[in-house]
Amino acid sequence: MNSFGAAVAIARKDLRSELRSKEATNAAVSFALVILLILSVAFEPTGDETHAIAGGLLWIVFAFSGTLILNRTFARELQNDALEALIAAPIPGWALFLGKATSSLVMMLVVEVVSLPIFAIFYDVSLVWTLVPVLLLGTWALVVVGVAFSALTVNVQLREVMLPLLIYPTLVPALIASMILTGNLLDGQAFAGDNLTWLRLLVGFDIIYTALAVGLIDIVLVG
Repeated sequence: MNSFGAAVAIARKDLRSELRSKEATNAAVSFALVILLILSVAFEPTGDETHAIAGGLLWIVFAFSGTLILNRTFARELQNDALEALIAAPIPGWALFLGKATSSLVMMLVVEVVSLPIFAIFYDVSLVWTLVPVLLLGTWALVVVGVAFSALTVNVQLREVMLPLLIYPTLVPALIASMILTGNLLDGQAFAGDNLTWLRLLVGFDIIYTALAVGLIDIVLVG
């Protein structure tokens, strides 16, 4: 089996495991819907000010609910010493990382697909197709950073607390870009001017952190 085939196999394994238990996905979806409901009560959804910050609210929901999925990325391998078996397997670390990142990306996109219509109803906004690249790039940024730090904290007792503390400060540039782009696109703007600059920043963040994660994953896992 080549390296890319190994990455696909790992992603399929994780997705099959999640499809059977639905543990992380159900928790993330429930958490996202609860946050949307609470925020819709805290901010009057018909007000113009709420529309102006709708992009920020949406990515707060994605970032918080996403950590429930990312926290399980490597933690599910702790039973029966499965993580040690994966590390000892004759596959490169980057293939393991890409497999884990792909499965996490799919699960997070499922949460977002469920959350977006509820978000549109609660905040009275119209969803546009131009949001798709922003959602993909922003979610990949969250996944890349989250999976890397999930590998780093997998053996830490308080990993549920440590993971968000590590992820959110690192994600600040990507979250700011995603929030601003989402708000502007929901307001009817196009990819031009400052929006194009924010999109380039988001693409650059994804490229840099993907390269760093792929290059350092062996050190993170093996030490």
